[in-house]
Amino acid sequence: MRKHPWVFDGAIARGGADAGETVRIESHEGVFLAWAAFSPTSRIRARVWSFDEAQRIDAAFFSQQVARAIAARSLMAIASDGVRLIHGESDGLPGLVVDRYGDTLVAQFSSCGSERWKAVISQALLTQTGLQRLYERSDTSSRSLEGLPEATGWLAGQGGTEMVLREHGWQLGLDIAKGHKTGFYLDQRDNRQKFFEWTGRRSPATVLNCYCYTGGFSVAALAAGAQRVTSIDSSAPALEQALANVRLNGLDEARCEMLDADVNASLRQFLQQGRRFDAIVLDPPKLAPTAAHAERAARAYKDINRLALQLLNPGGMLWTFSCSGGINPDLFHKIVAGAGLDAGVDAFIVERLGGAPDHSMTINFPEGEYLKGLVLLRKP
Repeated sequence: MRKHPWVFDGAIARGGADAGETVRIESHEGVFLAWAAFSPTSRIRARVWSFDEAQRIDAAFFSQQVARAIAARSLMAIASDGVRLIHGESDGLPGLVVDRYGDTLVAQFSSCGSERWKAVISQALLTQTGLQRLYERSDTSSRSLEGLPEATGWLAGQGGTEMVLREHGWQLGLDIAKGHKTGFYLDQRDNRQKFFEWTGRRSPATVLNCYCYTGGFSVAALAAGAQRVTSIDSSAPALEQALANVRLNGLDEARCEMLDADVNASLRQFLQQGRRFDAIVLDPPKLAPTAAHAERAARAYKDINRLALQLLNPGGMLWTFSCSGGINPDLFHKIVAGAGLDAGVDAFIVERLGGAPDHSMTINFPEGEYLKGLVLLRKP
């Protein structure tokens, strides 16, 4: 048995249950396989809680799982007060994501199982962390696949939702009620530090940050001494927060260019204008949530990478990412290679990147490797 935590609808011969109810999964021969939460409307019909037949799925189980996840993070070197405490299936709690921002917890319950046990899990989180503020951000599109409505708001405590996160040598403002995901992209934490280190070695450098959101990579580049940083996003509120983050860190606004624009159109315009950059960050939103969307997403990824490679100065570096679960690392590499051929540009692969270690991945759940990145050095 592979001990994969998902059971798809096509693999079930018979049986059913209420939404989120714990079910016993057996093989065709009647051998026990797992305890799982049932999802009547999702293609992922059951999500595994435990492969131990003697395990009881109760309040004590969830308290133990939460404690284990938190203990694991204490062993990781995390240079921030923003931490992913629970990362779904990788922590044995499918459909649950919990981030900690200082004294505040933010949780996403995206499956029928985690929804059914929400009150129990919430109490376990508060007890195990000793915190008093827990905000819910269960507004992901995956909830509709589970037949669940969106849900947001305070589950414990109250107060403002705007806060400041300490990360490495800088600070970043966020809003847990309005920001993407649980309020911020913690998964890129270590990659922002690596970008800071490279920019510091190359300074003064000209930097282009595409899909910049609230400017994490832009702040890192400016803090490292970049000569000029151009940041592009199609969200005016995100750009306002990006500029606020520049000011929060006492960085020189004169070295910033904030563009509320379409990335693809902007890259084409820069080519026409003859602009070039020493470093480019491509961190687009999820373009292929599943493998079924991979072909269309591949064309979009290839196009923006082709343009970016053409905009790089010789010796410049492209930091390109995909957070699409439907694009595996091997396919992403092939897409970028194809972009290089079309651009007439060759490049060294300096490094392969992934999510920060608190966004854990296990060997039995390769689907957990959603964030993948390549650092490319354009050949001089």
